[in-house]
Amino acid sequence: MNKNEQPLIKLKEELDQNDYESIKHLQKICFEKDQTTFKLEIDYKLQRAEGKVASLSKINEFMYFDKGNLVGYIGICHFGGDAIEVNGMVHPAYRRQGIFKKLFSLIREEWGKRESQKMLLLSDHKSVSGLEFIKYTRANYEHSEYDMHLRSDAVQDLTLNNMDLRKAVNKDAKEITRQNAVYFDLEFREEDIFFSEEEEKHGEFIYIAELDHIIVGKVHLTIVDGIGSIYGLGILPQYRGKGYGRELLTKSVLLLKEKNITDIVLQVATKNKNALNLYQSCGFEESSIMDYYELTK
Repeated sequence: MNKNEQPLIKLKEELDQNDYESIKHLQKICFEKDQTTFKLEIDYKLQRAEGKVASLSKINEFMYFDKGNLVGYIGICHFGGDAIEVNGMVHPAYRRQGIFKKLFSLIREEWGKRESQKMLLLSDHKSVSGLEFIKYTRANYEHSEYDMHLRSDAVQDLTLNNMDLRKAVNKDAKEITRQNAVYFDLEFREEDIFFSEEEEKHGEFIYIAELDHIIVGKVHLTIVDGIGSIYGLGILPQYRGKGYGRELLTKSVLLLKEKNITDIVLQVATKNKNALNLYQSCGFEESSIMDYYELTK
């Protein structure tokens, strides 16, 4: 254990490139020690920080340094809705010194200033220290999110229906937000609307699934460091049970492969592990599980 000799806490609204590199380095150290994953969203954050004027109107980045080295980090993400998401880590050599508790106390202070009524604490399903801390907070289990990798030998089923995927445009903004509310059990709020053409500038592509020009679902795709991600995939309730989910997933995979992406990850949130059967039958294998626990004001 390293003695905490010259502590410094840095609070910021947005990340810069130096912050990003420091967090990536700490994440690498923690992964090598524990073999656990994090959902820090720092690529997403850095892209959206470009061109913004630094301020402290909302603090999202909580960094703990010792002798100039980042040894603890917690970040806040807000993707709309009534909840903020919180995930973080401490250098293995600096644990059991109260660093995470100190940063989390600052997170609570920031949460108290916001309208969000819920806080979701995230931990890798295999992280002993992460789950121990969440137990200390008395947060309640909410759901789990599965990262699933496409097997290299997976063969896509091409016996498809007549589903069309078209790239979403800004006029689809309300529809996308409405579908998110349906799939993730959220309240539809006008302030949560985001515009797909703006998201595309940051590397996120949203596709609307249609049958005979009738909207039946949607999916989000990103490519970061040569890895293609599929998430936010959903079929509206009235069209389920007809194979459209399988077709939407298959066509999403094919879109990524057309861009020469072979490392493909599917992110799916569920409380029911049986719901994973569809994805497994399409060639995806579970690689990690992120557990979400909820605190309410």
